[in-house]
Amino acid sequence: MAVTDDRRPKYQRIADSLRKAIQSGEYGPGDRLPGENDLMTTHGVARMTARQALGVLRDEGLAEARKGAGVFVRAFRPLRRHGIQRLARDQWGNGRSIWSADMDQRALEVDQVSVSEEAAPEHISAVLDLADEEVTCVRRRRFVVDSKPVLLATSYLPLSLVAGSAITQEDTGPGGTYARLTELGYEPVHFREEIRSRMPSPDEMTHLSMAPGTPVILICRTAFTDQGRPVEVNEMTLDAASYVLEYDFDASQKPTSPNADDAAPTDPH
Repeated sequence: MAVTDDRRPKYQRIADSLRKAIQSGEYGPGDRLPGENDLMTTHGVARMTARQALGVLRDEGLAEARKGAGVFVRAFRPLRRHGIQRLARDQWGNGRSIWSADMDQRALEVDQVSVSEEAAPEHISAVLDLADEEVTCVRRRRFVVDSKPVLLATSYLPLSLVAGSAITQEDTGPGGTYARLTELGYEPVHFREEIRSRMPSPDEMTHLSMAPGTPVILICRTAFTDQGRPVEVNEMTLDAASYVLEYDFDASQKPTSPNADDAAPTDPH
């Protein structure tokens, strides 16, 4: 009979057993997991070991601690972000928000919106090919799903293109920014997204109501016209535990990025 020699720390093995129990449905969304005392008794470990095991599940976004009540299986169902379909012209061109492609009948709220005129950071100015001291329209939003903040977004657009339009207002109207750009004669026909991840800043943890140890996903999207002109840079910060990123495309698709050979990556920070 084969003997399994698992030399990993005990807290990792306990976390594995709890993870499997969650994945099998033994513990469902919102169920309370065994507490530290239960794990100490069941596995014969010290309190710190039991605490570390539960901490692993919290860091993975599978569980959340509720003060004075214990640790529970996370009830929030991650959003599936359809990275290609959501940007199709059939989406925003017909008056729908691109975010609605990810919602699957769930309620989306933009609970914080601000619009200002600012000088863009240097890396944004470089991508938008702005002249010295050229001002941008900056749109900042926080997106909330099922009462959970999931995403922070900051868009930069050349003010010379959008001044006087609904893009400079909090409510951009049906179809959002891309529909308004189209009306102004700057229809986005190509998009480039760059994705990174890191641990969140304290400010990001607060604004996204994140559990300690959860990383953020950084997506920097640039929108181009058919002439290859960049008209918007959108820097997004996503709670990694709240999202699944999905990209669905054909194998025959060829890259068409404007100036693909020359494009330098932007800094999404």
